[in-house]
Amino acid sequence: MQRGSPAKAPMAPLVREGAIHMTNTPRPADVWSTPLGSPTYPRYPIAFRDCSVLSLQYQTDPEAIRALLPTPLEATGDTVLINVGRWGDVPGIGSDMLECNVMIGARLTTRDASIAGAYSPFFFLDNDRAIALGREVQGQPKRLAKIGLEVRDDLHVGTVAVNGIEILTGTMVYKSAPAPPEAVRQRVDMRTNINFKVIPHIDGRMAVSQLVARDLEDIDVSECWTGPCTVDIRPHAGSPLHLLPVVRHLEGYYWRASFSLAGGVVLHDYLAEDLQGRT
Repeated sequence: MQRGSPAKAPMAPLVREGAIHMTNTPRPADVWSTPLGSPTYPRYPIAFRDCSVLSLQYQTDPEAIRALLPTPLEATGDTVLINVGRWGDVPGIGSDMLECNVMIGARLTTRDASIAGAYSPFFFLDNDRAIALGREVQGQPKRLAKIGLEVRDDLHVGTVAVNGIEILTGTMVYKSAPAPPEAVRQRVDMRTNINFKVIPHIDGRMAVSQLVARDLEDIDVSECWTGPCTVDIRPHAGSPLHLLPVVRHLEGYYWRASFSLAGGVVLHDYLAEDLQGRT
């Protein structure tokens, strides 16, 4: 230190030992997601931007579909729709995420209305925040997997691997022919996603047992292409896509879009039904 220069005071620690760093701690009843200091996922609506989707379709055994639908849902056809998607930008969750949603057409008919949509018997992702959101809020049967979506020369290719085993390989010729966006929903209307939501209490009793539905909103499709597609499924004990066997390959679609994930509704409450049955 040069002569005559003032001595510098010691730097104060940035964080005091034992200090509480959170401010405006929310009431527990208002918490949407944990942990308190960094919620795992955001509230609705959730924006999805820069998205690419390979939609694969095939005909399966109608009995196989009925075996995977919880009552009182009814099948609306014999088509399986598999969306292998890349979500480029999802605030609060992540970027360049990959997922595979396996869907079958279903309808719930009540005294007041009939609601049709796409039921998800299987669902795979590579992002833990999205898995937590899907299972805890939407009731989707999401599982961790390694998913691929790419172009190999003149071919769109979507893959799903679990335990190092590739259980799904889907292909479609690269941008074979343009298609109207609404064509993607012609066989299985995926705009409304129906799921069987199950959450147990800590003591082993059931807390939630419901059929729920949520919609995609603000859908903006920038391009859509169609062409013949193929789906190859490999049997797997823990992720049994083979329970929906391929009978006949149908058309596929490749599309790019943005959309928003909105909140949903409870379609059917099994616990309330059970309680009414006991009274």
